[in-house]
Amino acid sequence: MLSWCIGQRRVAQIQRSFHKMKVTILCLLLTLIMIRSMLGAGEYGTPKQDFDLLHSSLASAGSHHTHNRRILEEVKDADDKKSNTNSNSYESFDISKILVDDEPAEKIDPNKPYSLGPKISDWDEQRREWLEKNKEFPNFVQPNKPRVLLVTGSSPKPCENPVGDHYLLKSIKNKIDYCRIHGIEIFYNLALLDAEMAGFWAKLPLIRKLLLSHPEIEFLWWMDSDAMFTDMVFELPWERYKDYNMVMHGWNEMIYDEKNWIGLNTGSFLLRNNQWSLDMLDTWAPMGPKGKVRDEAGKILTRELKGRPVFEADDQSAMVYILATQREKWGNKVYLENHYYLHGYWGILVDSYEEMIEKYRPGFGDHRWPLVTHFVGCKPCGKFGDYPVERCLKQMDRAYNFGDNQVLQMYGFSHKSLASRKVVKIRNETSNPLEVKDELGLLHPTFKALKV
Repeated sequence: MLSWCIGQRRVAQIQRSFHKMKVTILCLLLTLIMIRSMLGAGEYGTPKQDFDLLHSSLASAGSHHTHNRRILEEVKDADDKKSNTNSNSYESFDISKILVDDEPAEKIDPNKPYSLGPKISDWDEQRREWLEKNKEFPNFVQPNKPRVLLVTGSSPKPCENPVGDHYLLKSIKNKIDYCRIHGIEIFYNLALLDAEMAGFWAKLPLIRKLLLSHPEIEFLWWMDSDAMFTDMVFELPWERYKDYNMVMHGWNEMIYDEKNWIGLNTGSFLLRNNQWSLDMLDTWAPMGPKGKVRDEAGKILTRELKGRPVFEADDQSAMVYILATQREKWGNKVYLENHYYLHGYWGILVDSYEEMIEKYRPGFGDHRWPLVTHFVGCKPCGKFGDYPVERCLKQMDRAYNFGDNQVLQMYGFSHKSLASRKVVKIRNETSNPLEVKDELGLLHPTFKALKV
């Protein structure tokens, strides 16, 4: 009886195995049919033919896969090589490929008299009528505080070295901070408005255009891109300039007695929006057109001014020459400021910042805490300057951080040192932030308590 049961179990196992084999064969046949239909093989063949076809198809598919993978790898390798050379690399990309001028440079006629624009002789009357009709734009934002537009700019092309654009960014950020604190509007220019007035002289066409386009402003404040504010607290003594149309850093004796070419500086100056200023610009500009005019004017300036090297006419030397030779016409409306640093030469200031921090506080604007530090001769945007590159860039970082600390302190932070980009917390958080005064004694966030 036991043997019979075992026999029956083996029979059942054999039947199940045979059934599974039939299912497997059926699946194989269906697979063959599908493969043949895909390959367009036509009618069925013998089992051997079908087996051979299946084997060759699998081998072909494997070969196809290997071939495709090799092609993909070759394409990827080629792309990687391109990426490593220039396609994804900003450092190696030639920017001139996208910065293409639409037209060739306009040819300048050296015999054509130069003019900044149509002659305007009644600007004071035009501006007065405009202000009467547009009282929502008072030219004085508060008593004795004129509406001011600070103007600066840089070349429309990238700097000749990559680091230059980084320092331009720092410089404009610095100016924005000062203007925000003091309620001054700011205009940053990247366009060369007049091809003849490139270089030193590019500011003149821009200034004239902005004076005429913004009758609401009382003063335009020009500031070079390589100058930074280093006293964020100092407010200009506007009342002192109520009878003057132009304010520059300089000395009367150096201009009128010595005719010294560095007796003033035009890297940072104020110009009132009136007819006198338009006439001054018209008198100032004729030495500026590049080429023969500028070269010949440079010879005159070198001959007439004390200490001037031989080079083409620049706007600063031209202003010294105009004031020294036409004092009766212009001098009584020009204020040469030296009580504070409207322009401060970086070479005599930056190394003393730590001493200033130790002994004084912002708000003086003079040698104790300079309003402006001007990096004359550094030229971070060019290929070559008048001073070692490392020295210039280190000192520009120090000047930026010196000014930036006065802004960061309003929020409880400061640079770790004047040479460091890192900042550290100098004040703990409080549950009464509006009652907190910063290290400078300024109530923030409105900055309304900003006074000398």
